[in-house]
Amino acid sequence: MPEIHPTAVVEKGAKLARSAKIGPFCHVGPHVELGERVELLSHVALAGRTAVGEGTRIFPFASIGHPPQDLKYKGEDSRLIIGRDNIIREHVTMNPGTAGGGMVTRIGDRCLFMVGVHVAHDCIIGNEVIMANNATLAGHVVIGDYAIFGGLSAVHQFVRIGQYAMVGGVTGVERDVIPYGSVMGDRARLSGLNIVGMQRRGFSRDEIQALRQAYQMLFEGENGTFAERLETVAARFPNIRPVEDVLSFVRAESPRGLCQPKAGNGG
Repeated sequence: MPEIHPTAVVEKGAKLARSAKIGPFCHVGPHVELGERVELLSHVALAGRTAVGEGTRIFPFASIGHPPQDLKYKGEDSRLIIGRDNIIREHVTMNPGTAGGGMVTRIGDRCLFMVGVHVAHDCIIGNEVIMANNATLAGHVVIGDYAIFGGLSAVHQFVRIGQYAMVGGVTGVERDVIPYGSVMGDRARLSGLNIVGMQRRGFSRDEIQALRQAYQMLFEGENGTFAERLETVAARFPNIRPVEDVLSFVRAESPRGLCQPKAGNGG
């Protein structure tokens, strides 16, 4: 049977795995589902149609699954789906989806959300994403696997952040960030590539070198339009995974445009 502290409130209808643990003064709503080995440490409030994957730990005063901060939300039965083995620290807030965004907010596996992180409605977050203290996502943001966000960073609604990208602390991101890209600044500018992250994740020297060259051709080259340089890179670096990731990302449709380097930036 689940381990439930006497001071916790678990509403009738909630589905709890046998190995779930609910600590003091937690509140679990009637439509919440907790997987095996989920642990709510204390003072955690879970509401709405929220599913928490096995092994996830949620720390005190987190508010998970309550109605989104969207005036268009009319109480529809949208969902928040949280994957496996996540760490959700104190005062984190995560909201479910809305009718205007597919009705679901989805969190991947093995992510770390530090103190005060906010994940708004209809966000889609990949696996092993790290968000440092007080980093915030507006609605409809899409985050690729292994992306990292510095403290106090903020992402505009509908922005895409590619896999392995890094967002610096106190950075406001208004446009899409390419996979493996690094951005920083009051209003984010592309400052180069997350080479250290790639090395830590086991990318080969040849892959990293190819991506460096592709980046220079795309963002620092002077020959032709950006679209023409895109095709030149595709022809020069076929079957190079990180380069293909960047090309696919850039070619995809997006309402936000692409984060670019400052003029004269050495990338």
